[in-house]
Amino acid sequence: MSSRKERKTIAKNRSARHEYFIEETYECGIELAGTEVRSLRERACQISDTFALIRGRECWLVGVHIHPYSHGTIFNRDPDRRRKLLLHRKEIDYLDRKLHDRGYALVPLELYFNEDGRVKLTLGLGRGKKLYDKREDMAKRDIQRDIDRALKARNR
Repeated sequence: MSSRKERKTIAKNRSARHEYFIEETYECGIELAGTEVRSLRERACQISDTFALIRGRECWLVGVHIHPYSHGTIFNRDPDRRRKLLLHRKEIDYLDRKLHDRGYALVPLELYFNEDGRVKLTLGLGRGKKLYDKREDMAKRDIQRDIDRALKARNR
């Protein structure tokens, strides 16, 4: 029996790769209260329509909704508050320079528990897609789906 722990996904932002060309990804920690972590263990989180920004040489996650802990009392925090992201100073400075370029955004891709049981966030540096880029991606996906169906039918 293996004692290897694996990563447990809490929430994914599926629309992020549809809306942005993700050029770089970063793994960062997130500053949470105890009841928020307990709530995340119940898989109660929503990260679609969220973004990250850099203010005062700190990185913040805006728009994430972590439902209040079911057994929490007065210790439950505001579910929609801003949460600080934990990145290295060099990474924050680099991302700040990139965000001043036109069209770049910091998009959360996935929230998960790592092997040690800590909450981590995969943050993507993305450039916004135009409508014709989205249509092109959908066409490629449809073509690939048709090819896979044909191969599966042929192999039966």
